[in-house]
Formats: sequence, structure tokens, C-alpha cells
Amino acid sequence: MKTIRMGIIDPLVALKLTLGALVSSLIAVMCLAGPLAAHELRPAVGDVSVQAESVTLKIVLNAEAMLAGVDQAAGGNTDTAPEAADYDALRALDDAALAEAFRAEWEALSGGFDVKAGGQDVPLSITGLTVTPEPDAELPRDTVLELSGPLPEGDAPVTVGWTAAFGPMALRQVGGGEDAYSDFLNPGDTSAPLPRGEIATEGWGSVFGRYIIIGFEHIIPKGLDHILFVLGLFFFALKAKPLLMQVTAFTLAHTVTLALASLGIVNLPGSVVEPLIAASIVYVAVENILRPKLGALRTAVVFGFGLLHGLGFASVLGDVGLEPGRFVVGLIAFNIGVEIGQLTVIAIAFALVMLAVQCARSVDLPMEEDAVRETDVLYRAVSITGSLAIALMGAWWVIERTLL
Repeated sequence: MKTIRMGIIDPLVALKLTLGALVSSLIAVMCLAGPLAAHELRPAVGDVSVQAESVTLKIVLNAEAMLAGVDQAAGGNTDTAPEAADYDALRALDDAALAEAFRAEWEALSGGFDVKAGGQDVPLSITGLTVTPEPDAELPRDTVLELSGPLPEGDAPVTVGWTAAFGPMALRQVGGGEDAYSDFLNPGDTSAPLPRGEIATEGWGSVFGRYIIIGFEHIIPKGLDHILFVLGLFFFALKAKPLLMQVTAFTLAHTVTLALASLGIVNLPGSVVEPLIAASIVYVAVENILRPKLGALRTAVVFGFGLLHGLGFASVLGDVGLEPGRFVVGLIAFNIGVEIGQLTVIAIAFALVMLAVQCARSVDLPMEEDAVRETDVLYRAVSITGSLAIALMGAWWVIERTLL
């Protein structure tokens, strides 16, 4: 043994050198992705019709979250919101009482709706309000809100949106068939200009690009559980072959169930899928530590877990709502977006590990003159540390999604 700048370092030293960067990156990812829980907020779904002299909206939304003042921009769940107690009190109301409470607060809530024609605000009034019965108080309850507003004179097109605090909304123009305008509005966004008395149409290229973005965003920054699963695959081995085989198996599997679930052929409730996804994270992370050897069993298990994750991806498309004529285009684009997100996670993880290797090599420590072996040992130290953090997070989600 001698002191050199290139060679193998003690695994404990490597662990100390990389632990800070690794944990910091995991914490950053968690902060970006936001909280995950069983009471996850869903995007609203709106239908808009623009006539020559008026505009009408029909929106399926979470009235309790809106009345309680829950900030739905970041998604997450109502249990972790500061207004959780107010939300639970509203959730305990019967359907008629909730509808009455919403009508009573409409004057204040209406300020959050952003419907304009030629730059002028369109005043909206409630023409219908139906609270969908949901006997299970642990589940969110939908409210169907119908609004109408007179348009100013002229032929200026109409834009539709609402405040970011009300969260995302899947908006569709009704009456135009499969080519009619539809969009997934992120919090605070507004729609494209919608002509009066006509139907705005949208080409397949625009739809394709939008669903790529939706798929990517479901991984980064919104899909922390999927991010940690992909990191679990990455931490299995630094070599390209094991990583490629696992990612390929995972991709093929979630593509199959994403299509089947989106078509309604396969359907499992989130109360079953979400705990199993969390358990899959624990499994791959623990196996990284105890048995880091690629074999048919590992590949088969990853394929099986990919089937579960595909069901999770399908819930996103269900919230957005794909028109039948755009199903194939949207499904393919969404899946491409997911893959780009996964590859981005792997690329970032690889860059961080290589940075850690370079930092370790810059320190004068007792080493052996074997740079390849050095990288393997250092990566193994990072793998164990990262897998342990991932396993702990996944175990907490299993408990949270089954018992809490």
C-alpha cells in the first residue's frame, strides 16, 4: 500500500465522501416531488362551450379543498396541508350541506376563476351544483360545478383558467368531436383562445408534444416513488448490461399495463396498487444490498414490478382524460415522456456518482494502483448507502399507504 492519487480507497472512506452528496440529492428530489399519500389530490376536469354571446363551464372538482383554502398547486394530499382540519370538517358534511356552503362562498371563490374575452373578465354565475355521493369519508368527493357568463360584444375569443391554488385542470371543448381542443392546464395556466360559435381544433403534433411533457412531469418532479424505483435499478450495478436489461424489462412491462389499464381491460384500485409500488421499491433496494447479482429472477421481478408501475401511470392518464380519437397518439407520447424522465434520472445519478469518484481521487489516501477496481468499490459504497435510504423511504410508504 502507498499514497497515490489514483487507486482503490477504503469503502468506509468512500462512504463518508459520498454520503453527504447522495443524501442531499435524495432530499432535493423529495422536496421537488412533494408529498405522497393515500389522499392524493386529483386534477379537476372541465368542459367548456363557447357560444356567440355566452360561455358555459362544467367542472368536476374537489369543493372541500377549494373551500378550505388548500393550495392544490403542488398536488400532494390533504392530510399534510395546514388546512387539513378544515378540510376534514367539510368532508364530514353531507352532500346538501357542502353544496350550500359552496354557494355561500361563491362570491369569494369566483375571484379565482380567470375567464376572459378580449382581455375583459367574464362574470360567472352558478347554474348548477351537484355533490356526488361518496359514503367512504376516507376518499375524496367530487363536486360538479356548472357556470355560465355573458360575453362582451364583438367576436374576441375566450380564454379559460383559474388561480394556481385551485390546482391543475384537464379542459376540453365540447361539441367538436375527437379533433376538438383539449389541454391539461398546469396550475395558473390559461387555455388557448377559443373562438365564439366555433370549435378550436388541434393537430396530432400538438397533442403528441403535450403528452410527452405530461409523461415527463409525472416522473420529474411529480413521481418520487417512480424516481426511487429507477434509482434502485441504477444502484444495482454500474455496468451497462445489468442496467439495460432491468430498464428494458421495466419499460416493456409498464408499457403493457399502461395500455391495458387505459383501455379499461385491467383495473386495480389505487389502495392496492400504491402499497405494492412502495413494496417494489423496498425489494429492489434490499436486493441491491444483499444480492447484487443479475439473474433471470431479478429480471423477472423487475418486469413484474413494471406491471404495477404501469397501473400507477395509467391513473394519470385517467385524470387527464384522453379523447378516443387521440388515444393512441396520447398513449405513445405519454410513454415516451415517462422514458425520457427515467433516462434523465439515470443520467443525473450517473453524473453524481462520477463526480463523487473524481472527488475521492483528488484526496491523498492509502490506495492501490487499480483505477477500475477503485471505481467498483466506490460505486458499491454509494450503492449500499443509496439503497438503504431508498429502502427506508419505501418501507415508510408501505406503512403509510396500508395502515395510516
